[in-house]
Amino acid sequence: VEVLLNRNKKTVIDYLNNLKGRNKVQYVAMDMWKPYKDAVQLVLPDAKIVIDKFHVVRMANDALETIRKQHRSELTARERKTLLHDRYVLRKRRNNLSDKEYLNLSGWTANYPLLGAAYDTKEAFYDMWDHTDRTDAENAFQRWKNNIPDEVRPAYLDLIRAVDNWHEHIFTYFDHPITNAYTESLNSLIRVINRLGRGVPFRSIL
Repeated sequence: VEVLLNRNKKTVIDYLNNLKGRNKVQYVAMDMWKPYKDAVQLVLPDAKIVIDKFHVVRMANDALETIRKQHRSELTARERKTLLHDRYVLRKRRNNLSDKEYLNLSGWTANYPLLGAAYDTKEAFYDMWDHTDRTDAENAFQRWKNNIPDEVRPAYLDLIRAVDNWHEHIFTYFDHPITNAYTESLNSLIRVINRLGRGVPFRSIL
């Protein structure tokens, strides 16, 4: 694990140029940051780039969150508080919900059809990642894109553009299913430590 000063293209190029055994690198997992792609293609032209699916599916949850926030103005103070708590239910896959969570979800989606449509759209996008064949996944994406309800499509436009712009490297995942899960786990721990240590001098943390 390395920590660089920034994620600028030049910084990444310098790091890769000095990477021991770089001629043996076959795959590079990354998020959708163009300087990363440019640096890898320049220094490691034979390596296959795989966009970490974590960063892609997260955009589907972000779109759903956009719809959830749009509903807040229509709710009572008590309902807003409940929906804030239940946003974790909206993020979960339908088949991972407990009976109680499923009941909560059903109540929200039944009373607020737009929220239901946004949730179903998120779930349909997640379903794409259950495929093991690249062609099947690409076809599933096209079906998903074509069938997004008009009323929630604006919230999903960023995700649609991202997948279209990074299509090749996103769907390479289905040929070579690698992720940055280890790095993302470390990043999450760092964020937790940073939050818990807010206001505490860095020297004291050490």
